[in-house]
Amino acid sequence: MKYLNLLHDSADEFGPIRVYDDGKFRILSFADGDEQSRIKLATPHILQHEYTQAMTLTLLFCQQPKRVGILGLGGGTLLSALYHAIPSIQITAVELREEVIESAKMYFKLPQGKRIQIEHADAQEYIKKGFNRKVDILMTDLYNTDDMEHGVLQKSFIENCAQQIKEDGWLALNCWINHKDDPQLVSTLKASFGDIRALDTGSGNWVVLAGKIKNEMNSKELKAIAQKVSQQLGFPLNKWLSRLYTIE
Repeated sequence: MKYLNLLHDSADEFGPIRVYDDGKFRILSFADGDEQSRIKLATPHILQHEYTQAMTLTLLFCQQPKRVGILGLGGGTLLSALYHAIPSIQITAVELREEVIESAKMYFKLPQGKRIQIEHADAQEYIKKGFNRKVDILMTDLYNTDDMEHGVLQKSFIENCAQQIKEDGWLALNCWINHKDDPQLVSTLKASFGDIRALDTGSGNWVVLAGKIKNEMNSKELKAIAQKVSQQLGFPLNKWLSRLYTIE
């Protein structure tokens, strides 16, 4: 990242928090060589990272969510994308690090208003108590300076997430590729969800989508919806839909 200008450099008990800028893009980093979040300054609501784009495939199965929960704010890119794409959506994001919240507001054009609630809390603890009201979609993107938060793969965490999702709702879970088809994770998901799908983004991430009830739409129907949702989000979803497979 030597070619980038360093806008912000600080640290808390969990590690560094750095913001870089090259005039076109802005990047949040938690470690050398790490990109936690990236926005294009001209269009901050259009997702740049492939795994975040893949996570929005949940919008094919739950097209007009009223309430969304996001565990792990980072630069707020998922929040910005959903807020911009879906009128009247209510979003609650949970972030452990207070300075990350402040950085998202200061440097990443994080939307603010009545429809957005930011909770400064440990997401794994927060989800035990849960949101004020159940959500249509829950997205989890919990990573620390070194790795994915290991508690995310635990049975108790998945069960707590499921309890906070409406009966026709969906979970989007961002994992590393080495978790691909992890039999224990799959077994845990099957206990709470009736429709489990996943895809390899090709960039080191394995994204799992899990619905409470089985979605019966065929590939033609899903492609048509993907085209419509792509226009709302500002990037093509069919690329990720073509990689999506069902876990039986």
